[in-house]
Amino acid sequence: MSSHPSQPPAQQPDDQNPGQPPVPAGGAQAPAPAYGAQAPVPALAVRGLAKRFGEKIAVNGVNLDVPAGSFYGLVGPNGAGKTTSLSMATGLLRPDYGQVWVHGVDVWAEPLKAKRLMGVLPDGVRLFDRLTGEQLVTYAGLLRGMDRETVAARVPDLLRAMDLANDAGTLVVDYSAGMTKKIALATALIHAPKLLVLDEPFEAVDPVSAANIRDILHDYVASGGTVIVSSHVMDLVQRMCDHVAVIAGGNVLAAGTVDEVRAGASLEERFVQLVGGRTQAEGLEWLRTS
Repeated sequence: MSSHPSQPPAQQPDDQNPGQPPVPAGGAQAPAPAYGAQAPVPALAVRGLAKRFGEKIAVNGVNLDVPAGSFYGLVGPNGAGKTTSLSMATGLLRPDYGQVWVHGVDVWAEPLKAKRLMGVLPDGVRLFDRLTGEQLVTYAGLLRGMDRETVAARVPDLLRAMDLANDAGTLVVDYSAGMTKKIALATALIHAPKLLVLDEPFEAVDPVSAANIRDILHDYVASGGTVIVSSHVMDLVQRMCDHVAVIAGGNVLAAGTVDEVRAGASLEERFVQLVGGRTQAEGLEWLRTS
């Protein structure tokens, strides 16, 4: 993945003229980035992606390439723009500027074709929790337009892989946080996507469930899939991912392999160097107990 685009976006945000109306995504289209034999088509290519909420610029012209077959971490502090970037990249939120391609398919020009290639687990996703786990995964497959026979064959496989076979008939509302994350992941995998995008998939998940989810994701990547996962837990990303991008204030500060980005330090140390914000705890002398 690179933080440098192979070509400029069709139009960039004009921060000097905040009142200027944006060019909507899906309007004037820039050609897809060109890749040759030495540079295969990435699983996700982002060019000039930007989003403003009122006076706040949440994402400021992000450029990224996620290599196919990679386990890619997107890290940043709270409010960095991770969720907004992923929402725009997966077609859940329309950007003000910029374009996105999934395996060469323009997400906003050909949304249905692009979304067939993706499985998405948004942060704080609300599920139809009055369905059982088996019903929910089945429903997800049918919503994707899959035939009932294929769905019926895949659902038991996914439930076994997620260690949820014994809870297939339990209502999702009665699942634990870890079980809920796993059944949501199953709904994202039912259609065998080529790209899996997970926003904070390990938040509120116990260590055993987290380890099981990591095993599933590693097997998925080993079979040719691509995973993008956002997190603010540096140790987890360093151990799990082979590529990483650091984002803060809506900007990509560094991107590449984990070793390239951390540059000999731990990922957490490098993250603090890039992002800053460390403060000295002063004025709390009253907390001392001796």
